[in-house]
This record gives sequence, C-alpha cells and structure tokens, in this order.
Amino acid sequence: MKKPPLTAADPNFPQGLRRYLYLTAALTGAAILIVEILGAKMLSPYVGTSHFVWTAQIATTLIALAAGYYLGGRLVDKSPRLSRLYNCILWAAVYLSLTILLCEPIAYRCLRFNLALGALLTSALLFFVPLTLLAMVGPFLVRILVPSLAMVGGQTGRISAVSTLGSVAGTVLIGYVLIPFLRNSVTMYLTAGLLMALVFGYYVIWGKKSRQQAGIYVLILAGLIGGLGGVRREQVKRWATGEELYRANSNFGLLQVMQAKGSNRRFYLNDFLVQNTYDPESKQSLSMFTYMLHDLARAYTPALKEVLCIGMGVGIVPRQFAAEGASVDVVEINPAVVPLAEKYFDLPSGRFNLVIGDGRYFINRSSKKYHAIVLDAFLGESSPSHLMTKEAFAAMQHILRPEGVLVINSFGEFRTGRDFFTASLEKTLRTVFRSVRVHHAGNGNVFFVASDQSDLKVLNQPNLEQVHPSCRYQVEAAFDGLTQSDPQHGIVLTDDFNPVDFYDAANREAIRRHLAASMRTM
Repeated sequence: MKKPPLTAADPNFPQGLRRYLYLTAALTGAAILIVEILGAKMLSPYVGTSHFVWTAQIATTLIALAAGYYLGGRLVDKSPRLSRLYNCILWAAVYLSLTILLCEPIAYRCLRFNLALGALLTSALLFFVPLTLLAMVGPFLVRILVPSLAMVGGQTGRISAVSTLGSVAGTVLIGYVLIPFLRNSVTMYLTAGLLMALVFGYYVIWGKKSRQQAGIYVLILAGLIGGLGGVRREQVKRWATGEELYRANSNFGLLQVMQAKGSNRRFYLNDFLVQNTYDPESKQSLSMFTYMLHDLARAYTPALKEVLCIGMGVGIVPRQFAAEGASVDVVEINPAVVPLAEKYFDLPSGRFNLVIGDGRYFINRSSKKYHAIVLDAFLGESSPSHLMTKEAFAAMQHILRPEGVLVINSFGEFRTGRDFFTASLEKTLRTVFRSVRVHHAGNGNVFFVASDQSDLKVLNQPNLEQVHPSCRYQVEAAFDGLTQSDPQHGIVLTDDFNPVDFYDAANREAIRRHLAASMRTM
C-alpha cells in the first residue's frame, strides 16, 4: 500500500522541511520579479525600451501568474506530492537557462511584426512558461502547509507575505546589484542556477527515495551546461567587421565600444544604438550631430560663457565648449558612461562640472542662468518624454538668459502620417519661446533651436574646417536645411498628456529594426 504524501496535518511533518518550503516561497518569489525586470532588459537591444515593451513584459508576467495560480491549485488537488512541485521549479530553471540561447533568434524573428505585437510575442515565447511554473508554488504550498481549515487564512497570508518579501528582495537585487555589475546572461544563469540548487537541496535531503532522483540530477546538469554555453557564447562573440573593446551592463542599457577593422572608426553603442562615432587618431567625432549641437548654439548666441549640456554621451560636445573657454555644466543620468568615455573617447571630465542625475530634476532646482542649453538625451532610440513637454521647456526657459538658446537633437520625420513627434515638438516649443528654428539634413536627425530673441538670426557661421572631412557635407547640409513642420499634425505636449510613444511608434520601430539588423551583420 502506498504511503500518503506528507502534509502539515501529519505530526511527523519535519520542521526542517517546513522551513525549506518557506525558503522555496521566498526564492521563487524573488525569481519571478528578477525574470520580469531582467526579461525587459534582455529584450531592449532588439525591441527598445518604450512603454510597449514594458506593457508586454508586465502583461506576460500577470497572465503567467494567473495561469500558474490556477494550475498550481489543480496540481496539488490531484496529488500533494512535493516532488511534483520541485519538478515544476526545475523545468522553469531549465527553460530560463535556454532563454540565454534563444533570446536573440526569437527576438529577430519577431522583428517582422509591429512593435507592440512583436514585443508581446517575444516576451511570451521566452518567459511565459517559466513564470507560469514558478507561480504554481504559492497555491501548492498553501495546501501542503495548512493543517486544518481553521488555519487557512493565516497560513495563506504567511506564505503570500514570504513570497512577496522575496519579490521585494529580488527587485532590489536586480535593480541595484545585478544589472549594474553583471551581464544579463550571467544574471539569468545565476537565477536559473539558484532555482536548480533549490531543487537539488530538496532531493538530496528529503527526496532520497524518489525514483526520479537520477533523472532530476541529469536534468539539472543539462540545464547548467546549456545555460553556461549561452553565457560563454555571449562572452566570446566576435564581430565580422569590428573588434569589441568594451561591453558592460548598466542601469540604462547595454554599453559597448566597437573598433572597426581596418579604419579609425570607433563606435559607442547603447542597446545596439550607435550614440557616437569617433576617430581616436584625430580625436574628432565622426558624427554630424555633435558638430550641429555645438555650431547651432554658437551660431544663434551672441556669446557663449555659460553652457548646460543635458546628456553627456561620450563628452564630445561639452569638451568642445570647454576648450573654447566656456563654463560648462553637464548632467548625465548614467554614471557607467563616464569611465568608458575617459578611456576610449578622450573625455577630459575635469574640464567641466559633471553632475550625475536626471536632467529635469537638475533644471527644476537650478538658479543659474545659461547662454545655451544643449538637450541631447536619449533613452534607446527616442528622447525621454519628460524632457519634451511644455512644462519642461518652461523650466529650461527660466534658466536661460534673454538672448540664450535651447538646442535639441532628436530623431524625426516630416512625412504626413509620420510627423506627429516633429510637429508636436515644434508646436510645444512655440508655446514657450518667441522664436523657433528647425534644421534637418534628411538623415533622421532633426535639430530644434528655440529662444526668446525676437528675431532669431545666425550671428556666427560655423567653421567647417574644424569638422571631420567624413561628415563635413552633412553638417553643411543640416546647417542650411531650415524647414518647418505642419502644426496641424501635432499637439502641445504636456506632463499630463504626452502620447508620443504611441503615435511615434512606427518611426521608432523602423529605427530599432534597422539598428538591430545592422548589429547582426557586424
């Protein structure tokens, strides 16, 4: 006759096992939040960081939790054997190990769909199954640990509290420790490994007589080897057209420095988006926008003595202002960029005042007056929306001198149906500033110059001799390329209503698809 499975109602239920089950609730709760947040970080190089991506990841997680709670209750009602629960945890861990290998091919296949659907499919294919399996833990443990109906409420609350505290710990761990210092692949591998260790501990201590024990150990070994293979592939990946000089994770995306083979082109990338190109021999930027930001500020301002740069990049623009004798303040949200820029892009950080923080926060607190504000902040392929509203521009106007200018770098379109962001940005600027000029060279970069000068005119022509020959023509074309958008195609963007992510999704999707595809060939 088969021995019935142990439950808390059994006086022989081991106290050590009870504690281990609480530990299981805590660790699986932590793993769920780590996977939810880390999953979005793993997808960002391919689908970006817009609200579509986070909506897809959160929706996948919530649907998986609902499915897991339901299936966990059904499973434990059929048989409350703990081996079933730990087998589910093991399969979740093995699946998470495989996501390291599968993330790139699945993401590229889903790029054929529009951004919203592609992000949802990618997230679901990679993370729905393991999240569902992990969510089965809660209802399963409630049935195991409740000795009587009179204690259902207290025990359910206790398990939920332990699991939630584990989720809090996982959130803090992923946000403050794992993402800034470890590669995404390593973090996912460690998460899977922790879950495998949890399963291994159960079978070694309490599941010794299980017929499945040998198969469980083989599966754990296979999961560890498969995940390690994915990690190693990410670490030793070679690029056909360039050498990777630097690669590290950060709170604001994957940072890379690439050196093209057979040339002096050096690239700085954030989540596969080329942020700047550089010639380390001539110590000059090869990107048109760096010259435009500097030249437009100097062109429309009588004198540049005080300059604020929101977004440092690798420091090309503030370096140029400082070299000309201006007092420069730089606000950069990502501290991980600073040592990278110093080592690979000759950043003289001591030449200007560098503040690590959010640009909007700095502006709201500042009482200093500037002759120019250069706004060159990007989150992936788009500008942070909270820096592109009427209220944000009013705060910038407040710290500009009357003759000062605001210069903005953005990605935009002028074609009807694709020009919502460009038209909205110009319309919003015109509600705050007396004069607005728009420069466009036809390559995607759109530059806005806004000022309270009554008649905004070019006072200083750019010195094209200082521009690197490889982009001199582009700079000249962009400087001469004055244009206007159709105000009827946009709205005034405010803190309360800024739907740019939605209406500009097609443009951003095209940029992200192009960038991801181009990185695949490198």
